Amino acid sequence: MELDERVGLVSRNTAEILTPEELRGLFERTDHPRAYIGFEPSGQLTAGQLITARKMIDLQRAGCRLTVFLADWHAWINDKLGGDLDRIRRCGEYMRRTFLALGLDEDATEFHWTSELTGRSEYWSRVVRVAQATSLARAKRAMTILGRSEDEAELNLAKLFYPPMQVADIFELSVDLAYAGLDQRRAHVLTREVAHRYHWPVPVAVHTPLLSGLKGQGRMDPAAPSSENKMSKSDPSGAILLPSTPEEVEARIAGAFCPPKQTEGNPVVEIARFIVLPWEGRLEIPRAAEHGGPVAFGSEVEFLKSWESGALHPKDLKSAIAAALDRRIEPVREYFAHHPSESHGPF
Repeated sequence: MELDERVGLVSRNTAEILTPEELRGLFERTDHPRAYIGFEPSGQLTAGQLITARKMIDLQRAGCRLTVFLADWHAWINDKLGGDLDRIRRCGEYMRRTFLALGLDEDATEFHWTSELTGRSEYWSRVVRVAQATSLARAKRAMTILGRSEDEAELNLAKLFYPPMQVADIFELSVDLAYAGLDQRRAHVLTREVAHRYHWPVPVAVHTPLLSGLKGQGRMDPAAPSSENKMSKSDPSGAILLPSTPEEVEARIAGAFCPPKQTEGNPVVEIARFIVLPWEGRLEIPRAAEHGGPVAFGSEVEFLKSWESGALHPKDLKSAIAAALDRRIEPVREYFAHHPSESHGPF
């Protein structure tokens, strides 16, 4: 695969790359960069992770060696699943199997846990050095990477361990590229700053957009990407969980916020842009002849032009999105149907 094609695979459908020049330089230096993404095992995945899975596959296709980091201690610190490490690890195993069902190449993926690092004194030495390079105020601002506000840093001291641990993870795993949704941007920026301070290798950071909750509470603030507007398992009525039944998908999309012509903060339009088009390369909308007949879009630009003009009715778009989203979820549903002992919950 040519250099431009590899860089293009990693860059497409992203919200930000720090920096594009560094990304190109990375692929000029090595055919197999080491890429990383971390997950806090804290419950069922949502349709928003279809954005993540698509980019993980892009990274593998571009030749990256991918590490999926299942942050069990981080979930414990963050009081997820009752702080029960056994439940957290069962959830992590569900996440691993879900991503494999979505098409991640198992032979090209390494799965690791925080608990593999925490028994090493070198890891805690790294955590301390990161903490020494981080002010208390900065650590509190980074609380958004836990899905919590800065004020919640006062709840207990353990939560202040989370940001330096997350930064230390990236260096201990010796990765060249850190990938995540925009909600983890602050952690990656802090990682790059610490790397410059200590003259450690500076990882490229790749961020993809976040998917709004189906209730459509308005545009998410990029400066505070852990906003409650993000699709979250904590609000099942505003989310599509993995796996969901076809009936659940259809009902959730039918009831989703989708004002005509509006793009920003419109979760149905976001699913078209961030999930359907990247996965399928095409958005097909079957319509009755009296409503203009079937129409298809091969690019985001074409789709948005039609949507913003009012040429597409929300009901027609919702019908197409529900069908396409269900196709993406079907492999996960099928996997767990054939492996009932590995059920996705309860954890």
